[in-house]
Order: sequence, then structure tokens, then C-alpha cells
Amino acid sequence: MRAADSSGKKASLLGVGLDAEDGQVRLTRGKNFALVGGSERTHAVMQETAVKINEHVDRAGKRLEDVTPGEIRDICQKVNDSLGD
Repeated sequence: MRAADSSGKKASLLGVGLDAEDGQVRLTRGKNFALVGGSERTHAVMQETAVKINEHVDRAGKRLEDVTPGEIRDICQKVNDSLGD
């Protein structure tokens, strides 16, 4: 866990995959995200998504705690569009 900044704000991304059928337990923790479960493919997509969201936030010179709901929505849409299917 990261310590809260002086304003006490913290933010994290949480990804939960529910389609695992192989008995594997998948868990990935990052700078400000935690991903659990999912098939191998689903978990990989969650990992890539979390990393790309953080890259967008970093390029904006912000921390996840400082991104507005509208900004995070736009970032998620851009990341989703870039991943395709």
C-alpha cells in the first residue's frame, strides 16, 4: 500500500476476472493497481490495461489521485480503443 499524500487522497485500480476455468490463481499488483482472477487472456488484458492507464496518467504529469472522473473515463476509453479485440 502506498502512503496517502498530505491531502489524504489515495486511488487504486481494481481488476477482477471471473472467467478462469483452469484452476490457476492469478494475482498482479502494481504501482496503484491490483488484479485478481480471470483466464490467462483476461488477466493479460487487465495487466496491459492497467499499465496503459498509468502511462496516460504519468504523461499528463498527474497521479491517479489527481485525475478527475471525466479524465479517467476518457483515458479508459482511449486505452480500450487502442487494445481493440
